[in-house]
Amino acid sequence: MTDLANISTPRLILRPWRDSDLPEFAAMNADPEVMAYFPRTYDRAESEGQVARIRNHFAAYGFGFWAVEAPGAAPFVGFTGLWTTSFEAPFTPCLEIGWRLARRFWGRGYATEAALASLGVGFGTLGRDEIVSFAVAANGRSRRVMERIGMSRDAAGDFDHPAMPDGDPRRRHVLYRLSRADWIRSTETRGL
Repeated sequence: MTDLANISTPRLILRPWRDSDLPEFAAMNADPEVMAYFPRTYDRAESEGQVARIRNHFAAYGFGFWAVEAPGAAPFVGFTGLWTTSFEAPFTPCLEIGWRLARRFWGRGYATEAALASLGVGFGTLGRDEIVSFAVAANGRSRRVMERIGMSRDAAGDFDHPAMPDGDPRRRHVLYRLSRADWIRSTETRGL
């Protein structure tokens, strides 16, 4: 069985959160560019609250959003992982894959690498049949990661995110899906 506490990739370690991650996480969440597709940036207390929710999710389900470390580069670059979505939408309940990285680590392929490892947990260890992801329609960076990891857009599933205020152009989200069968085919093609 995969050790869900520490997942290694060629360049990264997906691991449990440490208290020492909080200053970097709070700085990342305070960056307007990182948080451009969220209702607002988060202050330190909100970031600490988010880490508490992530830790509670791990305690309840055994998985969640792992802290991502890049050995030799940085002890904390952001998070990536799997989440049980709590809001109501036509495609929920579901298992979501998500990520958020500090801006200085964008463009290095870390989100894709960590997301592929997370998919391995979701489809392999957890045996899920489908994993979804969603983002604000204008969020090209996240959408490109979704496509790189083999997800396909389900335009019929696009939705208005209930956490975004009415009238906010970021309320409309696009939905991407990946089935276990398609993931298996893509891993065989990649030789993983």
